[in-house]
Amino acid sequence: MKWSQLADQPCSVARSVSVIGDRWTLMILRDCFLGIRRFDDFERRLRISRSIIADRLKHLVDEGVLRRDEYQQNPVRHEYRLTDKGLSLHPVIMAIVHWGDTHYAGEQGPPLLHRHRACGCDFHPVLACSECGEPVGPRDVEVRTGPGGV
Repeated sequence: MKWSQLADQPCSVARSVSVIGDRWTLMILRDCFLGIRRFDDFERRLRISRSIIADRLKHLVDEGVLRRDEYQQNPVRHEYRLTDKGLSLHPVIMAIVHWGDTHYAGEQGPPLLHRHRACGCDFHPVLACSECGEPVGPRDVEVRTGPGGV
């Protein structure tokens, strides 16, 4: 299967990967959640070519994950902000962070800690059932065909 065909697959993972599955796209999203908004700041942090950054930012804007807001007129400059669709990727990014912290943090521990502003405690993301609130692990789930299934 070609990369361009992922968006047409009857699979939510394939469709999602077609938008966010590229390594530089995930790194840009990480930076967005860390408050990075301007092209030059992405370039400084990621140290990749301007064309790759421009391509990934355009794709995320086209997909409605980011919006482009003008912050300067002469010369015209834009910043990139997460939309509601983009903000809904927070659990995905947090799950990747948690996995990396668990398996690759090293002896000193994770490079960043996440603190819940409401209670002031550092936390680890937990997947919970939307109906009963209980934690959900991989062996607690069964899959069945949904209305969009084939």
